[in-house]
Amino acid sequence: MVIDALGMPQSLLLFGGTSDIAVAVAREYASRRPLRVVLAARPSPLRDGTVAALDSAGCTVEPLDFEATRPETHQALVEQAAAGGDIDVAIVAQGLLGDAEQAWTDSAAAIQLAQVNYVSAVSCGVALGAQVRRQGHGVIVAMSSVAGERARRSNFVYGSTKAGLDAFYSGLGMALREYGGRVLVVRPGFVRSKMTEGMSTPPMSTTPEAVADAIVEGIASGAEEIWVPKSMHAVMSGVRHLPKPIFRRLPF
Repeated sequence: MVIDALGMPQSLLLFGGTSDIAVAVAREYASRRPLRVVLAARPSPLRDGTVAALDSAGCTVEPLDFEATRPETHQALVEQAAAGGDIDVAIVAQGLLGDAEQAWTDSAAAIQLAQVNYVSAVSCGVALGAQVRRQGHGVIVAMSSVAGERARRSNFVYGSTKAGLDAFYSGLGMALREYGGRVLVVRPGFVRSKMTEGMSTPPMSTTPEAVADAIVEGIASGAEEIWVPKSMHAVMSGVRHLPKPIFRRLPF
């Protein structure tokens, strides 16, 4: 299985498979062609509902048990996912937002964020990189965040995990090029989703569907990184270069 000339894959592997963005990507592809989806997530009623919804959308869905905090299982999981055929696109979408204030005052909370958002992402990335080398093709989509661009007082622990993920996958993309693989790093702003439900909505917020559309377009175009919305790139470039005394006074 390979991505065709129009950028359409025949198979997806979704880590954190109940993620609103990952599901939206699967729906978008399924609206265009039949699709095999390996959905890696914890067993739960939410996973069951997601499997049923994707099945109704025209996907052939294979659920696999995935625990982000057990990296020793991730290599075998990727191999199991590939037993039914090559993995054309893999989306690394597991993640926790956490409580920002608890995260820097409670070591257990900080470690949990680091384990789920960074350690598990690296573990999955190493396993996926090995699979891409075996196949000689494949795209890995890594869900980063604008929060990783520069540490902010409001969520610096979360931001640090995304900064690490971003750096790892940017490097993995360079390493896999000679083997026929690609990595797409996705940096969305605030996404109105299950993860952010109940939070106030800032300017330039986006939706899972908009992020999914950008991912599909990015895969088809061969992009290595995308910002959602696109205007976030310019905004965060400005934020990144602000002098620290001014940056500290910003209301976030």
